[in-house]
Amino acid sequence: MSVGERDPHSGHMTTGHDWNGIKELNRPVPKIIWLFLAATVIFSVVYWILMPAWPLGVTYTHGLLGIDQRDSLEAQLEEGAQQQSAWADQIREASLATIQEDPQLMETVRKTGATLFGDNCAVCHGTEGNGGPGYPNLSDQAWLWGGAPEEVQETLRVGINAEHPETRIGQMMAFGENRMLGRDEIRDVVTYVQSLFNPDAVADRPEEALANGEEIFAANCVSCHAEDGSGMTEVGAPNLTDDFWIYGGDRQSLYDTIFYGRQGVMPHWEGRLSPLERKVLALYVVDMSNREE
Repeated sequence: MSVGERDPHSGHMTTGHDWNGIKELNRPVPKIIWLFLAATVIFSVVYWILMPAWPLGVTYTHGLLGIDQRDSLEAQLEEGAQQQSAWADQIREASLATIQEDPQLMETVRKTGATLFGDNCAVCHGTEGNGGPGYPNLSDQAWLWGGAPEEVQETLRVGINAEHPETRIGQMMAFGENRMLGRDEIRDVVTYVQSLFNPDAVADRPEEALANGEEIFAANCVSCHAEDGSGMTEVGAPNLTDDFWIYGGDRQSLYDTIFYGRQGVMPHWEGRLSPLERKVLALYVVDMSNREE
């Protein structure tokens, strides 16, 4: 087949390629494609002339418009600092209680705190503060170290079991792994703990197990969780009479907690966040908890 052959159906010349009787046509590039290519080239040339584009060793072509993203960023940062100064001094100087009573300042706390929380806390506690297995729910009213703004602010500053020299230290001992309690004793304690927050869950358990668990609890647990199981924020011991659990309140989870122990870690934010940011974040977390009431 010759290259110069013309296809009788389309009128286009062929290329000379033939695949099992199927001939390839030598069709020209559509004009719309040339139009787009030309427009792209023209746009590129105009952009190169007007805008910063080409690197030249230690410098670059600045373009006729002289636009500099660094200058734009500095202007935006300066504008943001000016806007922040309008409320930052008020929050910095006012007491936590005063801020909570000021609707306008609290609206600023909610807007700024949401960004701080999303950037620093949401990775563990979730974007809504609902927590997850091993991470406390900050939207309820269950607090390990106290839920007052001053207490939350201090927790943010020093962390929990963190590297800060003043960190809060809290640990649930491994009663089973360290052989302080036997397996049957742990099961009885689990039964008693369940009776504190959900009596119906242990309705079918033997009375002897419940009584034995209460005795073991009194001998080993009240120093942290109090005689009635309501916990102690002074040592970060949780309340066992409510139904808020970090590691789970089912029998298996409770057994694992008592047997293996727990020691959660929260990093300290002193040096990472400014005192103003920690103050705003503490107010935001407390407000988040109050909104769920």
